[in-house]
Amino acid sequence: MKNFMVLQFWLLLLSAHPALGGVVEVGPDGPYPTIRSAIEAAHSGDRIIVCPGIYREGQIIVDKMVSILGEGQPVLDGEGRSEILTIIADSVRVSGLVVQNVGISYMEDRAGIRVRKAKNFVIEENTLINTFFGIYLEHAGSGVIRHNKIRGEAVQENASGNAIHLWYCRNIRVDQNQVSGHRDGIYLEFVDSSVIANNLSTNNLRYGLHFMFSNGDDYFGNRFSGNGAGVAVMFSKKINMWENVFEQNWGRASYGLLLKEIYDAAIYRNTFHENTIGIHLEGCGRIKYSHNDFANNGWALKMAGGCLENTFTENNFVSNTFDLSTDSNTDDNHYDGNYWSEYAGYDLDRDEVGDVPYHPVKLFSFVVSRTPESIVLLRSVFVDLINFSEKVSPLFTPANVADHSPRMKYISWQEIQLK
Repeated sequence: MKNFMVLQFWLLLLSAHPALGGVVEVGPDGPYPTIRSAIEAAHSGDRIIVCPGIYREGQIIVDKMVSILGEGQPVLDGEGRSEILTIIADSVRVSGLVVQNVGISYMEDRAGIRVRKAKNFVIEENTLINTFFGIYLEHAGSGVIRHNKIRGEAVQENASGNAIHLWYCRNIRVDQNQVSGHRDGIYLEFVDSSVIANNLSTNNLRYGLHFMFSNGDDYFGNRFSGNGAGVAVMFSKKINMWENVFEQNWGRASYGLLLKEIYDAAIYRNTFHENTIGIHLEGCGRIKYSHNDFANNGWALKMAGGCLENTFTENNFVSNTFDLSTDSNTDDNHYDGNYWSEYAGYDLDRDEVGDVPYHPVKLFSFVVSRTPESIVLLRSVFVDLINFSEKVSPLFTPANVADHSPRMKYISWQEIQLK
């Protein structure tokens, strides 16, 4: 499925540019001193070469099938007053530009580069600086956003936009971009059959990635680090997330990954490292979690109500304060075959599987889920005593939440692939 989607994107893009047209050159001393005048003079299929310089033209409408290619990093400066590049034609390519200084507006979502009701586009190798919204797609399809660097200067959420923003889109590939300093690094709403791959999203005010009402999407190879509240995935189905890194998302209500009402998904080979909460689940069902690493988090998994028919297998839980927290006494999820660094059982038959089950829910995590203020007692002897007493004679923690075949050694998914 994934390879087919990639092939489909490339076929669409190749068909969008069957032959190179003429060349129109933009430069201070040339026949076309502005990008706007070059677009007016160009024909469909032409390449518009933008020479080095600073171009202060306000909003530029791209209404023809052209390629706008920067040489020597020409600068398009909005001077804090307007949106800069608005694409409304199909099969447009924009590459090699520096787009900067889009003005903040509380009335409209201004962007550095906008694609509106267009398809078969490529936006690549651009630098966007202080653009409010960086790259904004609306009702767009079958396009690629890749190798862009987008840096914002956001201070408050209500006065900032998203670095890459997709709304009502389909068949989009967002690949190898670097985004920082915005409200959300990457935002998707009503975006189907798309790929978010190999992006670096850091130091955004709210989320590194935020999407909702989006189905059939793949997210892989991304790194989300130091964002306000990590990644939020909500109200979607058939989502696959693999080989992503969620790290250093700290705060009272912060997490590596928030899942809310997600169904029929696969989450595997991800790393959750040094987050307040690795994964927070609420109302999620039929999700398969495998070969993920949870290390040095406050909570590896924090599960709210309505989480049913989920499977956790061959994951590693290493040095987390709490491996699992749940606020429900009933649980039909499956936890067998994981590695737990706090497992103190034995393996008499030496088959690398523990001979006694492991119960990952500690009594104190059960207490904290109901009385958050009790976290101040975390390192006290009292906590050790109540956890031990509950382990010996369980009364409060859910008895059916157990790994019946805990692994004795750390599980390497690379080694499993080689077998």
